[in-house]
Formats: sequence, structure tokens, C-alpha cells
Amino acid sequence: MANIAFIGLGVMGGPMAGHLAKAGHRLTVYNRSIGKAKSWAEAFGGEVAISPAKAAEDAEIVISCVGTDDDLSQVTLGREGAFRSMQPGSLFIDHTTVSARIARQLFVEGEGRGIHSVDAPVSGGQAGAENGRLSIMCGGSEPAVEAARIVMQAYAARIVHVGGAGAGQTTKMVNQICIAGVIQGMSEALRFAQASELDLDKVFEAISGGAAQSWQMDNRWMTMAQDSFDFGFAVDWMRKDLGLALEEARANGSTLPVTALVDQFYADVQAMGGNRQDTSALVRRVTRA
Repeated sequence: MANIAFIGLGVMGGPMAGHLAKAGHRLTVYNRSIGKAKSWAEAFGGEVAISPAKAAEDAEIVISCVGTDDDLSQVTLGREGAFRSMQPGSLFIDHTTVSARIARQLFVEGEGRGIHSVDAPVSGGQAGAENGRLSIMCGGSEPAVEAARIVMQAYAARIVHVGGAGAGQTTKMVNQICIAGVIQGMSEALRFAQASELDLDKVFEAISGGAAQSWQMDNRWMTMAQDSFDFGFAVDWMRKDLGLALEEARANGSTLPVTALVDQFYADVQAMGGNRQDTSALVRRVTRA
């Protein structure tokens, strides 16, 4: 069992840290809102730290799951950041979805301190975190990823080492590009079916067993038809992720015309007040007959 510092106890990080505690690891947690950290400790045990640096002092492994590049930079490289107190030979695992640029920067910064780093964004949403069924895409060295795998298996159903530093983040961008296109296509299909006055249950039965089948269809077809959009991963976060993908595309010379269009469609949903609704709220901007 390892001494682990876990930084960031939101809808994803909180359940993930909980799985680690249930697996028997010794946790010290930090969250920007100290009340959330105290509530987590009351539920799962462990210690609460007043800063990332304090959380990391005696940790063999530091895991982060925060919000943005700036958040990640602050909790790692800031004045009270974890890298200030991490010891040579320790392991840093980041589950935040951020730019490949900062993932590579942290790899270099860590290497200079003798810290092994893995960028390991996740897919599976809040339900995947709560059920310990996340898919994790990892960038970093083979030894670092294998060391990370030992602890990540507490909350993951699939762990894939996809390449060097930053490769985990670029793979997550691939994931979000795919999801954006699927949800837009499904939104249009659903509204078309409604305009045709079809029985949506029968339509789902007919098409979900064939080439049109997807996780989004299995889990969101009927909730989208019911205008129910309270299922975790928010539109605001999707726009952040698509922005990262579009930025990386400019850097690597690829073109993402559909992704750019769907990103603007999500901006329309934000303008409609759907910021905190889940990504299937994309259907709201498709005209209902």
C-alpha cells in the first residue's frame, strides 16, 4: 500500500480518491475548498492538507484531478505546489484534461527534480468514476506508467499506455472529437425522428443493434428526447476540451471542421443557459418540429 497525496476532490477526483482509500492506500487530500476535503476525510478517512505542497511532503505518489491548465500549474509549480516538496523517485499522475503543452512541461520539470510523471486523462464521466470503471489514456515512460497502473486499477476498467509525455492528453482530444461528432449526429437524428412522428422506442430498438449503435445512443437517446440533461460532464467542460483540441490542431497542422462547428453549437447552448447541463444538451439547438 502506498502513501498517496490526492489533489482535487470534485465530481471525478472525489470518487477516485475514495476507491484508493477503500483499496487500503494511505491518503492525504487537498482541495481548494477545505470544506470539501474535510467532508471527504470524514467519509473515507485519511488526512487533510492545507496546501498541495503539504499534501505531497511524505507521499510516494501524488495524483491530481483539477480543472484547467492554470489550476494544474498552480497545484504543481506554484509557490505552494506539490513539486516543491515531492521527493526524488516519487511519482506524479495527472488525471486533469489539459493541454499537451503543460503535460510535456510537467514531464520536463519533474525530470529535473527526479520525479516520474504520467499524464493520464480519463473517460467515462462521473458514473465511471463512481463505479471504478474509467478508461485511462496514459503518456509517459514505460516504467512510470506501469508504476501508475498499480494504483489506477482501483478506479479503472481500462488503462492504455499510448506514448510519451503528452500523448495521453492528445488521445483524450481524439476522444472528445469523436464524442462531439456523435452527439451532433444523434441530435439531428432524434429531431428528424420526432418530426417524422416515429415511435422513438421502436426507432431505438431498430437502430441500436446495428452500425449506428454507440454509448451515447444507449445512454442518452431517451433522456435527450425527454429534455433531461443532468448527467454529469457539463457543456462548459466540453467547450474547454474542444478548445484544447482545436489549439493542438493548429499546432500539428490538422483540420477539424466538424469539431470547430460543434464547438460553436455548444456556444449556442451556453447562450441558452445550458452551461452546466451535460453534453447531450447539444440537441437543444436543433429545431424541434
